[in-house]
Amino acid sequence: MVGPIAIILTLTLLILVIAGMWKVYEKAGHPGWTCIIPIYNVYIMTQIAGRPGWWVVLMIIPYVSFVIAIIIGIDIAKKFGKGTGFGVGLGLLSFIFYPILGFGDAVYEGGDNMPDSEELLDA
Repeated sequence: MVGPIAIILTLTLLILVIAGMWKVYEKAGHPGWTCIIPIYNVYIMTQIAGRPGWWVVLMIIPYVSFVIAIIIGIDIAKKFGKGTGFGVGLGLLSFIFYPILGFGDAVYEGGDNMPDSEELLDA
């Protein structure tokens, strides 16, 4: 049986991680609430990382998802001016590194992931 202290600690950690991811999404120019929608949050994460949206399918495949999570973590870290080691941390220990990235002073340097309306008209 799980004690009340374990439940409180788990919920506190969960809220901290969600708040950190919320801030990361907002820093990248996306609505923060998208981090709590299953599957859609992975799609937005691929957009923040600058990867194609179909990579969401790769996140469903066992073992492949592990590698893709690290690659996306590295890409997100680079978009925020962080190094490869920080990106590996995002992929492996996201519950620690997303709050650091979200509440830290890192600024999203990835630019706009969506084409401008003028670019669409010129195409």
